[in-house]
Amino acid sequence: MVNWPFLIGAGLLAAVATGLALLPLWRAGQRRIWGTLLALAVVATLGLYQWLGTPAALQPQAVASEGPQTIEQGISALQEALAKNPQRVDGWVLLARSQLEIGKVADAAASYQRAVQLAPDEPGMLVEAAQTRAQADPKFLFDDTASQWLAHARELAPDNERAIWLTGIVQRQRGQDELAAQTWESLLSRLEPAAAVALQEQIDIARGKQPSTAHGRDASATPSAATAAGNSIQVTVTVAPALAARAASGKDTLFVIARVPGGPPMPVAVERHPAQATPLTVTLDDGDSPMPTQKLSDLQEVEVFARLSSSGTAMRGEGDIESEPVRVKLPTNEPLNVVIEPRP
Repeated sequence: MVNWPFLIGAGLLAAVATGLALLPLWRAGQRRIWGTLLALAVVATLGLYQWLGTPAALQPQAVASEGPQTIEQGISALQEALAKNPQRVDGWVLLARSQLEIGKVADAAASYQRAVQLAPDEPGMLVEAAQTRAQADPKFLFDDTASQWLAHARELAPDNERAIWLTGIVQRQRGQDELAAQTWESLLSRLEPAAAVALQEQIDIARGKQPSTAHGRDASATPSAATAAGNSIQVTVTVAPALAARAASGKDTLFVIARVPGGPPMPVAVERHPAQATPLTVTLDDGDSPMPTQKLSDLQEVEVFARLSSSGTAMRGEGDIESEPVRVKLPTNEPLNVVIEPRP
């Protein structure tokens, strides 16, 4: 006999947890997608007893003794369920997100591809799939398939800000610098002032201009209101002696980046400085977010690292050298030190 209070509680817990996890979609105005994914999460939770066993599997005793105890076990159980019922789009999306969580990016990209094959007209999922496919590429490049997914997402949801932002990155990677600048310019009027400043800097770089002081971030400036109101991270960057000559040459740009661990390669906060400025101390905060749909103050954990970039762009390129990423729980008052040094 099914324990209905337990079943109802599980559904409510899934609704609350998923709703909070998908808040960036709500804030970005993608409320239809938010509602759809929320409903799918609840349905998936209540349907797991059909996939993974009998209604008795939802009894507390069964859950305690037989349920997955780790995310790896949960992934294995979900894979077995999808082998029996491979038409579940929500199952493939959940599998992809779980695989990303443990760093299996290539597997996550393959799972997203299965989901897209089953539901090719979901713009939010298309964007997620394209991001993950690029993350699985050794050089973080968007291939033709990822580019087609983004293009289709924009056809379905022309105002999807993340799709527009990523389209500009695709154009930049393919040498279409002016087209990328025009694509990003279409976002400026929709962004909060701090985000617009960060994006304008990328537009200037795409057009081969040196960002003006009005667009740059002064590391010695007084912390912004965003710093006081939300999460911020103080980061000190140094360069190993073996790279001192390269940093001093003036040919490289230094990026200090925070991103979601195991998530898409696009930063949630980034600052750009001359490499000669090292050692350098900066404060990453919401004002450094290139997109308003995801900010440091929305997150509980990020990974922070610094990069010497020869291309002058925040996307990793050939010949770039990065520090080891450091995971940071937010909020934090602890200063962070990262070192850029040659890797074997």
